[in-house]
Amino acid sequence: MENSINQKKILADNLAKNLPTLRARLGISQTELCEKIGITRQTLASIENSRREMTWITFVALTLLFMQNDETKVLLPILGIHNEQLQSFLSFKSDSLDTREMALLH
Repeated sequence: MENSINQKKILADNLAKNLPTLRARLGISQTELCEKIGITRQTLASIENSRREMTWITFVALTLLFMQNDETKVLLPILGIHNEQLQSFLSFKSDSLDTREMALLH
């Protein structure tokens, strides 16, 4: 459990550090970004200025938003935001499915 919390914090901190760059790449203001993901501009400003930690839900919302835009999608792997660690963390292994669940898939 603790490893999971640490993993989330590392990923969110990395995205927070790169938020101004990603926003600039899209050419959007803090207000425009906040309207898309449902947080206040004050919250975003605090995250960008390292006065507040990014929540996991905000991280997921921002990652999805940046993955949907060609200008930022290519940067996420380079910046270490959308990486194998995140993909592994968000994936459920098929070998953990029981026989009944496997039957439902077919």
